[in-house]
Amino acid sequence: MAEVFSLHLLLSSTNQRASPPSYKSLNSAKTYSKSTASVPASRKGRFSVLKKTQKLNLEVSPHRAVSAVRLMRIELGGAFADLLNEKGKGSGDNEMGYVERTLGFRTRDLEDRDLRLITDIVGGTIRWRRYLDHLISSLCHDKSFSSMEPLLLQILRIGFYEIVKLDMPPYAVVDENVRLAKVALRPGAGNMVNAILRKLVLLKEQNSLPLPKLEGDDRTQARALATLYSHPVWMVRRWTKYLGKDEAIKLMEWNNTDPSFSLRANAGKGISRADLEEKLNSLKVPYELSLHLDDFVRMKTGLQIVIQAGLLKDGLCAVQDESAGLIVSVVDPQPGEKIMDCCAAPGGKTLYMASRLCGQGMIAAIDVNKGRLRIVKETAKLHQVDSVVTTICADLRVFPETNTETYDKVLLDAPCSGLGVLSKRADLRWNRKAEDMEELKNTCSIDPEENEDRVAAFLLRHPEFNIESVEKYVPSDFVTSQGFYSSFPVKHSLDGSFAARLVRS
Repeated sequence: MAEVFSLHLLLSSTNQRASPPSYKSLNSAKTYSKSTASVPASRKGRFSVLKKTQKLNLEVSPHRAVSAVRLMRIELGGAFADLLNEKGKGSGDNEMGYVERTLGFRTRDLEDRDLRLITDIVGGTIRWRRYLDHLISSLCHDKSFSSMEPLLLQILRIGFYEIVKLDMPPYAVVDENVRLAKVALRPGAGNMVNAILRKLVLLKEQNSLPLPKLEGDDRTQARALATLYSHPVWMVRRWTKYLGKDEAIKLMEWNNTDPSFSLRANAGKGISRADLEEKLNSLKVPYELSLHLDDFVRMKTGLQIVIQAGLLKDGLCAVQDESAGLIVSVVDPQPGEKIMDCCAAPGGKTLYMASRLCGQGMIAAIDVNKGRLRIVKETAKLHQVDSVVTTICADLRVFPETNTETYDKVLLDAPCSGLGVLSKRADLRWNRKAEDMEELKNTCSIDPEENEDRVAAFLLRHPEFNIESVEKYVPSDFVTSQGFYSSFPVKHSLDGSFAARLVRS
């Protein structure tokens, strides 16, 4: 590939979305049993459920019903938690449709408060899954936990999370989740939820939750940390090795916090950050100005309001983490340049680079996924940068064989583990295995095997390239001793990312 790269090669890792996990049907789990024996069984959609008369149930808490179904779709249907959250905001009918198809009844319509609670509960329950499951299995027989029906387990996880982590009024949580279990499953399931949740409330009040102690050898401590901070054991051991125990704990604490989001004003459509500030002020959405990028603002809450107001749909701004924006700063797109963006979908950096070309030059957005590229093309038109964006559906491994163009710069945003975005991607920690790291290090997060080691391997194969320090392009706090760009969640309060600027000599 080197012969088609005219000047620059940028290697970066910003945790692009990996392919979804293989779908595991609920047919492989226990079918939900119902209390009405006269209703025949029927499989409908992707979930195994028994057919019930569809009806409105005003007694069941809507946000808990939706949360339970969402959690089922994520864990057993292979859906992405963050995509469900994005689609769910402002689409209560869509959410209730899933409840009706899965559980056989509807609740009252969702309000904005319900949607916010759903996002909090689903994200938090997924993040704290190992911790919650440890408590659940401790309060019921291990055999009961291992054979528990999927829906019953999700209801218990929701109840445990609300009591232990959200500090909601405990007996209200008990009553609401018991009611959901009785209506969605059967009276006996409700009785079980009642007994287990009341036992949890008592232990919490006595400050005697059955949690592991941080003692013993390294392996034992890693297992305890994995439970206390709800991460896979292999991940804990890996970070402890590279970062030390104290820093590993800080990173896990960061991963378990509610994520913040950044908005980028779309300069391609003539929108400045001042214009975006005016819009956010009119919507009464709190925000902070980015300390690192002139086009960005950061917000902790209010994304749902931004979506409902149409700011994203109208192309006035885009949701993009500052860590990704800083990688574009490393590329330093200039008007008139031809830039190849490899593995371009979903296109965030493509569009930002295009907006900085000021209508002169070209971005070749290459990706193997035709459907995702179509979205890039449509969004480029929405952002009014389509005149400088060309989409190319191709496998990068064979693309040089037919390519005749030369480019001034190449951005290679290689697939990676995503370990730098676990705060935003709550489900990702459970979809990764230690073996994935070995496979992914052959491409390019915060892990040295995915970053510096890959750059070193590339330079051994391509001695015609040299490292150029990124110090001219990003704040000094992001520049490593080797001249690479690196953002770290705990240090910078951004997603973890990495980039190297390599120049052909």
